[in-house]
Amino acid sequence: MSLFRTKNLDTMVAAAQKPGGLKKVLGPFDLVLMGIGAIIGTGIFVLTGTGAVTAGPALTLSFIVAALACGFAALCYAEFASSVPVAGSIYTYSYFTLGEIVAWMIGWDLLLEYGLATSTVAVGWSGYFQSLLKGIGVVLPEALRAAPGAQPGVNTLFNLPAFLIMIFLTWILSMGVRESARL
Repeated sequence: MSLFRTKNLDTMVAAAQKPGGLKKVLGPFDLVLMGIGAIIGTGIFVLTGTGAVTAGPALTLSFIVAALACGFAALCYAEFASSVPVAGSIYTYSYFTLGEIVAWMIGWDLLLEYGLATSTVAVGWSGYFQSLLKGIGVVLPEALRAAPGAQPGVNTLFNLPAFLIMIFLTWILSMGVRESARL
């Protein structure tokens, strides 16, 4: 048994067409929009202020460079997804071309990528939510406002609003998965 064994394309396509198998429901347009959503959520809503302090007037140029990089990444992702016409995109492509160990690493890398993108957006929304609460006179305890070490000189333990936002979004997504399973 080799860690670099690959799967046969015909076998993967046949398995995908069996009843109960995974169906390819996200197209290139959906995948590009998902990537843009993570980029907009992280870049525009969360990091614009930090970027403006660091880049100054060149912030606009950095957004243009980032947009070009994201466009090329989206094209690469669409190419991978269309090369192997079954559900799984880059994971399936890497299993087909490079082997099981690389596919395993790609799968974990995708989980890490999605987790980091959503957690960054949740931290940004947490800041906005805490500002909203402060505006109506509700202030959370210091220990529940940010991650440990996020604010120098402040003893923080846990970012409760970000955690609750992540739990809420996970619940919404799980409801969508259940609905799509019925189709």
